[in-house]
Amino acid sequence: MSEAYFPVESGALGVEENFLSLDDILMSNEKLPVRMETAMPRLGAFFPELSGGAETDHAIPPGSKLEIPLWLAKGLFDTKRRILSVELPKIYQEGWRTVFSADANVVDLHKMGPHFYGFGSQLLHFDSPENADISQSLLQTFIGRFRRIMDSSQNAYNEDTSALVARLDEMERGLFQMGQKGLNNFQCWEKGQASQITASNLVQNYKKRKFTDLEG
Repeated sequence: MSEAYFPVESGALGVEENFLSLDDILMSNEKLPVRMETAMPRLGAFFPELSGGAETDHAIPPGSKLEIPLWLAKGLFDTKRRILSVELPKIYQEGWRTVFSADANVVDLHKMGPHFYGFGSQLLHFDSPENADISQSLLQTFIGRFRRIMDSSQNAYNEDTSALVARLDEMERGLFQMGQKGLNNFQCWEKGQASQITASNLVQNYKKRKFTDLEG
């Protein structure tokens, strides 16, 4: 039976996300703190506590601080027009980067941000002076946590893994599941339960074309 939805690979580890990926859609809806550098007419209808009401065209005044979805922040951000400036979420600021560099494994990434790596990569879109430090922190955090994730996935056979994945971000959970799948496949092979190896469709089609050419 075919699945109703075939997962689409995320493209969020960069400045552009894949709009066909459910993971990227969820990630792009994460809130980002911003500061408005210019008045924004009509946008105040969504933030009534910041606007002056109908007499000001529901405008959000300059200097207002609010949280908006990542996709909206990317759409409004313009280095020339200075519509808004982005403030780094706490988990990407220097204080937390220091924690990650000390021991990344102690942090509950899912609690701090379920799309930690993808969202952090998207921050590079906003041309911050801390971009180099953010990207380095993301890389070192991943390296520091990767081995423990894969070790855990390879040493949990037929066990409840909910506690093992509870502190992982969504990308790490995907890696954990891949490790589990590899372990299960190996255990099946070791017990003689692996499925019969068959030629791939690519090889079979190649043979058919070759025979057809010979007959012609």
